[in-house]
This record gives sequence, C-alpha cells and structure tokens, in this order.
Amino acid sequence: MSVEATPENRIGHAPDREEIIRVVRLYTDGFGAHRPEMYAEAFHPLARISYTNDDGTFHENLISAAHDGWANWDIHVSARIISVIQAGEVACVVLGFDVDDDPAQSWLDIHSLLRLDGTWKIMNKTATHGSRADWAGLSASGQAPTRLSED
Repeated sequence: MSVEATPENRIGHAPDREEIIRVVRLYTDGFGAHRPEMYAEAFHPLARISYTNDDGTFHENLISAAHDGWANWDIHVSARIISVIQAGEVACVVLGFDVDDDPAQSWLDIHSLLRLDGTWKIMNKTATHGSRADWAGLSASGQAPTRLSED
C-alpha cells in the first residue's frame, strides 16, 4: 500500500460552508442555553469525543453523555472558525472554542461532519486544551492569534 502526497494544495471551496458553520454554532451557542436539544440537532447520537486536558490527560466518551451538562453550564462561548474543509458529503471544521470570561478554559476542536439524508451532523469531536494548541490556541490574555490567511 502506498500513500501519495499531492504537490499542491487541493482544498477547494466548501459549498455548504454556511450550513456546516450553523451546525457547529449549535454546539458553541448551546452552552448555558438550557436547551440540550441544540446538541441533539448538531451531533449524531453515536458521536464521540476524544480530548486532552491542560495537563495532557486523555479522555473519551459518547458526546450524548454531555448534552445536559453542557446546556446547563453557565458560560458564554465564542466560536472562532479557523478552517472549514468540505469534500462532497464529508467536512471538517477547526474551531477555536473560546470561553469569553475565562481564556484558561478555552479549547481547540476539530469537528468531523457527515451529511446524512441531506443533513449535516457532527460525528466526532477531537480537542485539546487551548494551552496545548500552539499557534491556534487562545493566549492567556484572551487574544486570538493573528489569522494567517482567509479560508
């Protein structure tokens, strides 16, 4: 088996960009909204989460186990969309999950989405604490890094 790397960037336009972002924003806007149904709309019922916290400890679970807790957690989150890639019925979003009043609680997420029966669903969330996200993390001062390019 061989793997070939293409010599140029072949990432094209994401025709469903606005709908993909809307689905990811259901996730970020759901924090403190007291509406767990926002997560049910955003995530597939079997979606998984895998993440490392600030000390590097690995965790994983079904995302549905967190819906009620996330909906009732009184924080405000800003969604910093770093990248959206779509190839037909699959998409990936790199997201800065920025907690507005406590930058130390910010994360960097990669959401994998699949379009099922015409509806985008988040199938997987992989994340690391913002302090472990290098150039894409939120600084301790709460400032987002300078954006290198528009996607």
